[in-house]
Amino acid sequence: MLEAVLTTVTAGPYTVRGVSVGGVYTSLAVPELSVLFDAGISPRSAGGIDTILLSHGHADHVGALPALLGIRALHGKTKPPRVVMPAEIVDDMNAALEALSRLQRWPLAIEAVGMHPGDDIELRGDLRVRAVRTFHPVPSLGYVIVRRIGKLRADLHGKPGHEIAERRRAGEHVMVSEDRLEVAYATDTLVSVLDHSPDLLHARVLIMECTFLDERKTLEAARAGCHVHLDEVIERAAKFQNEHIVMMHLSQLYRPDEVASILDKRVPPELRRRIIPFVPSTSHWPG
Repeated sequence: MLEAVLTTVTAGPYTVRGVSVGGVYTSLAVPELSVLFDAGISPRSAGGIDTILLSHGHADHVGALPALLGIRALHGKTKPPRVVMPAEIVDDMNAALEALSRLQRWPLAIEAVGMHPGDDIELRGDLRVRAVRTFHPVPSLGYVIVRRIGKLRADLHGKPGHEIAERRRAGEHVMVSEDRLEVAYATDTLVSVLDHSPDLLHARVLIMECTFLDERKTLEAARAGCHVHLDEVIERAAKFQNEHIVMMHLSQLYRPDEVASILDKRVPPELRRRIIPFVPSTSHWPG
């Protein structure tokens, strides 16, 4: 039945699938990158993903990790998943999983990878994940998935193919590497994360929280809880260079079927057409 409550949206070449309700649970898979952002709920379909990126230690973002590990065991996944998280919470996470392993008489093993803002680790092949600082009352991170691509040197553009081939055979480096920011993820944070980590604004797809949308929650109250208000997004409308912005972690103050109309009314058109609200196609939130 859980699969029926999953929301799926398409953002350019990427699929974002999962559940996100502010303060309740957030877990979003991007199958094309084989990553899962947060583990606040444990969909069966996420059991095969081997890299989990945790933003912080609050229960609505990590509480379903043990259940997800159990699902992996049912799938026959014997290798522990790599679970990336703020370095400050690694010891507590390992201790919690050790206690739960004793409770159920089965090892809930992970490969825990602690990161600090600015750290960069290989994801697979040409993909890397970079940590950025977010702003929440507990240790927290956002993530940027970076793809390294090879490009012909600019000074060789327009040169005949045989000349480029000859230079390559002679040992000359005719290619250069370039980093392409593919998918960024930032949640449970003050909006100042966008000012401190501009890579978020330039990723092809930005998955970001926008917990509050209108006067039902004041800007001051949103900031007190270290969450983003739509007012702050609108203030920065001209800064977003993303092709697509998946807006998630919305509050239960809003019905899913009213979110689009609020955005239509409030957000400048040039930005609005790039925003994809991550909401179910129903009048109520899952669960």
